[in-house]
Amino acid sequence: QVQLVESGGGFVQPGGSLRLSCAASGSSSDIAVMGWYRQARGKERELVARFTSSGGTIYADSVTGRFTMSRDNAENTVYLQMNSLKPEDTAVYYCNAGRYFGLVGRHWGQGTQVTVSS
Repeated sequence: QVQLVESGGGFVQPGGSLRLSCAASGSSSDIAVMGWYRQARGKERELVARFTSSGGTIYADSVTGRFTMSRDNAENTVYLQMNSLKPEDTAVYYCNAGRYFGLVGRHWGQGTQVTVSS
């Protein structure tokens, strides 16, 4: 029913940039609230960014000032612009969607690999 398809991952050198995309489909209520998470090898999945009920965005401390999340409502797509990438950013990045602000959404994409290395 709900489909979240990430794209834009790849291999990049430290200091480089990538833009991830998440194309969402399904009922509008099921994908009303969206965000990005990531999971590095051997580590727990962590929040990267999410939209808030006030119309803004919150970011993990580790990415604040470097990453920007945005939305294109007409195309039902969310983006994650990643600048000044570090090796510590290497992870599988997942799109997340749900019904309520302040809660982790129940729907996940398949993930897209981001590798930052020299």
